[in-house]
Amino acid sequence: MDFSLQSFVDPEFLVTVFAAIVTFATVMTLVTPMLGGNKFAGRLKSVATRREQLRKQSRAAINGKAKLRGESKGFMTDVVGKLNLTKLLEDDALQQRLMQAGLRGQGPIMTFYFFRLVAPIALFFIGLFYFFVVNDFGKPPMMRVAMSVGLMVMGYYAPGIYINNIAAKRRSSIMAAFPDALDLLLICVESGMSIEAAFGKVAAEIGSSSIELAEEMSLTTAELSYLQERRQAYVNLASRTNHPGVRAVATSLIQAEKYGTPLGASLRIMAKENREMRMSQAEKKAASLPAKLTVPMIIFFLPVLFVVVLGPAIIKFQQLSI
Repeated sequence: MDFSLQSFVDPEFLVTVFAAIVTFATVMTLVTPMLGGNKFAGRLKSVATRREQLRKQSRAAINGKAKLRGESKGFMTDVVGKLNLTKLLEDDALQQRLMQAGLRGQGPIMTFYFFRLVAPIALFFIGLFYFFVVNDFGKPPMMRVAMSVGLMVMGYYAPGIYINNIAAKRRSSIMAAFPDALDLLLICVESGMSIEAAFGKVAAEIGSSSIELAEEMSLTTAELSYLQERRQAYVNLASRTNHPGVRAVATSLIQAEKYGTPLGASLRIMAKENREMRMSQAEKKAASLPAKLTVPMIIFFLPVLFVVVLGPAIIKFQQLSI
């Protein structure tokens, strides 16, 4: 037992484990896209489910019935319901953040509240075990308890950070293909297609470039068909993507819908602006690259360079001194 604990806190052992984890993560990053299969069909299936929910809501509203509510059953839902976590850990913007991350329905909401409860408790006890049993780092007991409390705070905010990271990646994927989607939408509208048919056609074509954008446009098509106000469908699209370019396009579509202005001219201007916005973001990333490469070059390149330059001189000096 002592040997295992000593090896667990040994710096060389920790470095080896870290290197193994990084290697495994790198291999999985390279292999996962090859084994992922076609995700577009699964996304379209979720869109079809959302379309069916909107259709049932529309029928319920016509018949004067209550609105449809998605129910999620399971262990997490039971825990959240019995402890009333939706009130204790209430987050007003949670549903919108989950939609921006592509997570819809009651299931992700219950999962979020469950992990917001469990993660702080788990990290707190893990911290106590590590700091009091495995390695105390030479700190007094109160300091170790404080460090465990710090881990508990990190566990409380970890689910929110995870959701924000997913939403940011999804937004980047959408905006990478959004100008091209606007060009296709412009072609469809100018050819005489309705805006619903144009959104559906572009969603089918843009799936190879961005599955997330195809999903959002398919949802917009469903909402244009079933929502009472078409304006709300454009507002929902801007809210789900949370990007200034999409919000500008949604505002333009709302104004065209309200005042009857031609969609072609608005879409042409919006496509140009979004393409310029994408180019400016690429230029900004390119301009910040030298500053970001400074630390990796100092850590990884300069030591190797010193070894290559000074190594032969040091070896020759040692041979002469002998």
